[in-house]
Amino acid sequence: MSNRKVGIVSLGCPKALVDSEQIVTQLRAEGYEISGTYDDADLVVVNTCGFIDSAVAESLEAIDDALAENGKVIVTGCLGAKDNVVLDNFPNVLAVTGPHSTPEVMQAVHQHLPPEHNPYVSLIPPQGIKLTPQHYAYLKISEGCNHRCSFCIIPSLRGDLVSRPIGEVMQEAENLVKSGVKELLVISQDTSAYGIDVKYKTGFWGGRPIKTRFYDLAKALGELGIWVRMHYVYPYPHVDDVIPLMAEGKILPYLDIPFQHASPSILKAMKRPAHAEKVLERIHKWREICPDIALRSTFIVGFPGETEEDFQMLLDFMQEAKIDRAGAFTYSDVDGASANELANHVPDEIKEERLERFMEMQAMISGDKLYEKIGQRMPVIIDDFEDNLIIARSKYDAPEIDGNVIIDDDAELEVGDIIEVEITSSDEHDLYAKIL
Repeated sequence: MSNRKVGIVSLGCPKALVDSEQIVTQLRAEGYEISGTYDDADLVVVNTCGFIDSAVAESLEAIDDALAENGKVIVTGCLGAKDNVVLDNFPNVLAVTGPHSTPEVMQAVHQHLPPEHNPYVSLIPPQGIKLTPQHYAYLKISEGCNHRCSFCIIPSLRGDLVSRPIGEVMQEAENLVKSGVKELLVISQDTSAYGIDVKYKTGFWGGRPIKTRFYDLAKALGELGIWVRMHYVYPYPHVDDVIPLMAEGKILPYLDIPFQHASPSILKAMKRPAHAEKVLERIHKWREICPDIALRSTFIVGFPGETEEDFQMLLDFMQEAKIDRAGAFTYSDVDGASANELANHVPDEIKEERLERFMEMQAMISGDKLYEKIGQRMPVIIDDFEDNLIIARSKYDAPEIDGNVIIDDDAELEVGDIIEVEITSSDEHDLYAKIL
C-alpha cells in the first residue's frame, strides 16, 4: 500500500521557507511522501507570502494554479493570516492557516488526507527535512517582532517576539552540522532582539549554562567550526559586541541590517531609529575592528512624504556608508499598514526615477568594492556547476540574494566543497577567480 502524497509550494522569505521545512519534516515523520508534481499529489499545501502587493499577487496566483492543477489545497503562511482575502478569492480551499502554524496545517492534512501508517516507525534524520541544498541551512531562532514600523504588518501576521530556547536552537545547529551542513544562516524577524522577551533566560547546551542572548548565541555557533552568517539584524548597540567575533574568524564578517532609509523625518514616519549619523559612526567603528566586514541592507524609496532633499540624504548616506550589498524597492501600500494613512504620497513616476538613481549609485559602490578584491585570496563555498563553470560564494555573499564567485575550471569538485581561490576580475555584482 503506497503512502499518501502531499505537494508543497513555498513562497516568501527564508523564515517562511523554515516554516515549510517544519511542515515537510512533520509530514515525513508521519509517513506522508512529498510529491514534486501536482498530478502525483493527493493534496497541495501552499505556504504564502503576504507582505507587499506583488507578493500577495504571486501567492494568489500560486493558489489558483494549485487548485486548477490539483483541486485540493491547504493555504498557510502570511497571506493566510488574512483568511478573508484567501476565502473571498478561493472559497473552495480545504483550509486556511496563518504563518508558523505547523500543528494547524497537520490538523487540516489529517482531516482531508488521513495517514495510512504508524508514525512511530518513520525514520526521520535528527536535522529534519530541509528544502535547501545539503551544504547550507537556515536556522530560525525566534518568531514575531516587537517593532511597529508603519510600513510593515509582520507583527499582525506573526505576533510579538517569541525566542526559541537556546538549548533547542543549539541542538538543531549541531544536528545540521553533523548532517553535513557547512553554512548556517541565522534568521528571524529581529535577530539581534533574541532573548529580550525571556529576559535573556539561562539555558543549557552540552551540559553548560548559556544565556538566551544574541552575543552568546553567536559565540556558541562560532564554536561549531562552520560558516555562520547573521541576517535581519536590527542595529541595537549590543550588535557592536559581535564584531570582534567576526574579526577573530568565529563567525562570518557579514551583517544583514535593514536600515530602510537615512532621512530623520522619513525614519520617524517609518517609526524607525532616526539617527543616521550615529549609524555611520558605528559602521566606521565596525570597519576599524573588522576591516573586511560586508554589510547588506534594504531600503525603501518613495515613502510617503519623501522629498528630493530626503532622498538626497539617502544617497549621501550610501556614498558615506559604502554598503556592500543593497536591495531597494519602491513604497507601496500594504493592507493594514498605518503608513497607508500618511499624507503626501509620492507619485509612481518619481518613485521609479528615484529607485533607478539609487540602484545606479549602488551598482557603482558594489563595483568599486568588488574591484578592490582583485588579487586577494579567499575561501569560497561551491553552490553549483554550470557549463564548465564553478558557481561559488565568498564569505561576503549569502545564497540567492548576493553575488557569486565564478570559476572557469573543470576540476573534480562537489557542491558544498570549500576551496581556496584567487580573485582575477570583477564586475558590478560578481567576482571571477582561479583555483589555487
